Amino acid sequence: MKTIRFRLGITCLSAGLALATGTGASSQTATTSVAKPVVIGAIKDTSITPGVSATAQAGDTPESHLDNAVAALNKGDKATTTQELQTGIAGLEASAAQKPTSFKDKLLAQASKLKALLPLIPTGALGSGALGKAVSLAKLASGGNKLEGILAAGSLLGKGSQLTSGLSGISSALSGLGGGTQSTGKSLLSSALASVGKLDQGGLVAKAAEPVAKTEISSVLNFVKGVL
Repeated sequence: MKTIRFRLGITCLSAGLALATGTGASSQTATTSVAKPVVIGAIKDTSITPGVSATAQAGDTPESHLDNAVAALNKGDKATTTQELQTGIAGLEASAAQKPTSFKDKLLAQASKLKALLPLIPTGALGSGALGKAVSLAKLASGGNKLEGILAAGSLLGKGSQLTSGLSGISSALSGLGGGTQSTGKSLLSSALASVGKLDQGGLVAKAAEPVAKTEISSVLNFVKGVL
């Protein structure tokens, strides 16, 4: 009788241990399955930041800030006009220091003229027309500085897009000045753009276009210096 009771006790103990082991395994499985979504959520949260930073940097050039200053003054927003003009001036001065050419003094002179306009903004004494003309001259000097920097770097082969961008910037500045200055400049720019467009075509076409492009760009630069 004692033997039967002993065997029953062992059987019950074994069943209890099996049940406890099964329950523990189930608990571990449940815990593991709950932990996974937390990790995934953390990854998703941090993946958004780079896109925002890249977007914030778009269009951040001295010329764009100067254009923003003119647009703000047209709207009567004096605070934004002052802020954008100061940022644009700082950018022009940095460009003159980092990539100096024969346009350095002219670029700094235009930046100084823009600085002299800053005290007039809060008083309302500065009109958008006067600011627009000053900004156009500054953009003209900046464009000349960039173009001459590209010429000084050596071969123009494969640099058609850079030169086109520089010439387009000068064209935009001339549009703000208008009159005979714009008309004469547009003619020189048209010839230069036609030659520059061939520099990225490669082969004999690009090589034949390079000396012509240099001559025509130099003519544009001499014209810009005369205007400044």
